[in-house]
Amino acid sequence: MGSEEIVIKKPKSVLGVRHVQVFMLFMALVLAFAMRVNMSMAIVAMTDKNQENSFDWNMQVQSVILSSFFWGYIVLQIPGGELAAKFGGMVLVTICIGVNAAVSLLIPLGSYYGGWKLICACRVLQGLSQGFIFPSVHNLIGKWVPLEEKSRLGTLIYAGCQLGTALQLMVSGFIAEAWGWPAIFYANGTLGVLWVVAYVFLGADSPRTSRMIGEDERIYIQSSLGHIGTEHKKLATPWKAIFTSLPFISLIVTHCGQNWGFWTLMTEMPSYMKQVLGVDIKANGVMSALPYLAMYMLSFPIGFASDYILKKKWLSITACRKVSNSLGQWGPALALIGLSYVPAGHVALAVALLTVVVGLNAGHYTGFLIVHIDMAPNFAGTLMGITNCFANCISIVAPLAAGAMLTDETDPNQWRTVFYVSSAIYFSFNLFFVIFGSCEKQVWNDVPEDKDEEKSAK
Repeated sequence: MGSEEIVIKKPKSVLGVRHVQVFMLFMALVLAFAMRVNMSMAIVAMTDKNQENSFDWNMQVQSVILSSFFWGYIVLQIPGGELAAKFGGMVLVTICIGVNAAVSLLIPLGSYYGGWKLICACRVLQGLSQGFIFPSVHNLIGKWVPLEEKSRLGTLIYAGCQLGTALQLMVSGFIAEAWGWPAIFYANGTLGVLWVVAYVFLGADSPRTSRMIGEDERIYIQSSLGHIGTEHKKLATPWKAIFTSLPFISLIVTHCGQNWGFWTLMTEMPSYMKQVLGVDIKANGVMSALPYLAMYMLSFPIGFASDYILKKKWLSITACRKVSNSLGQWGPALALIGLSYVPAGHVALAVALLTVVVGLNAGHYTGFLIVHIDMAPNFAGTLMGITNCFANCISIVAPLAAGAMLTDETDPNQWRTVFYVSSAIYFSFNLFFVIFGSCEKQVWNDVPEDKDEEKSAK
């Protein structure tokens, strides 16, 4: 009753403690993704025979090293969501960045004394700890970000993924040339340690536990999220209800479609640009980073537009999320088809279309990615862990499927098949979400609490 009497008033100050949390989570994702992709750039310098102390690793060994991160990454997705609900997102995000930073600092030494097998072990460990990152961040967004600001602040946080990728691709070559490839890992590790120190002092699991937040901002956030007067206890996860929920199944489907298209591009596009169009995109860090910078930049207007549309009530939350997600998946589906018909030698056109493909994909930030929180805020971390687990299995399968279609990497027709398949998956998987998806809070979001109360009453 008391919560209904509270008027939700936005604090007068433009910036608050919630924005500090948003910035710290944004930086966490920047660092996590920088450490995720640093090996793909560093391994070029590590195996350069013109450099002293280079490693004689063939392409098979390099592929194993590059894929080893994902062996660990998919393992803790679902447990990560459960652990975030039980212990809070802050401790798991701190563990994630801390472990990744420590391992990054050890990789140069480990590579000389343990060879590629120890490098794989290090990457598996980094992948394992990063299994916590998305469920934990989702858990923290669900507690810190008011409903009125969810699209833009949620987008700002997740845009860190693309900025971290882009910055790492751009600067790795310069760092390796100036100070040697070990400096790539030392720089990532040092920044990670600094982030952990800062977050220990500035971070908090929720407004309720923050030592820095003012009372007006605390009430504003909790009122917006309906947390006033409620105790945040670990609720029993309704597994059967979750896996029999058609809206949630549609969320798994569209997340899998997103990862199929995105990781096909991430892994296969450099080969396409080199073998068919005659340009070595890996040799140009800026060209490699441009699509991800476009995705980062486009995320902001899309996020603000989404919040503005909801504020004006032009669309329902469900309709707004579906429009954003369709922009993020149907847009790239069309652009991919156009990319497959670019003639050899037209590098500028190819790069422009590739930038459009990846840039438009920013729509998924205000699309399915936030729906986990919309439909079941009590289990947002767990839901994210489940969909991310399935989707990252697809991340492993998609490049293998592309490789099976490409018996001749110089044949444009075979590449056209790869792009058509990705376009079809983008389109059909998002169509399933458009038809069956929902952002309405699900009945099972509150069922566990009711059962607990019934038991205690007896």
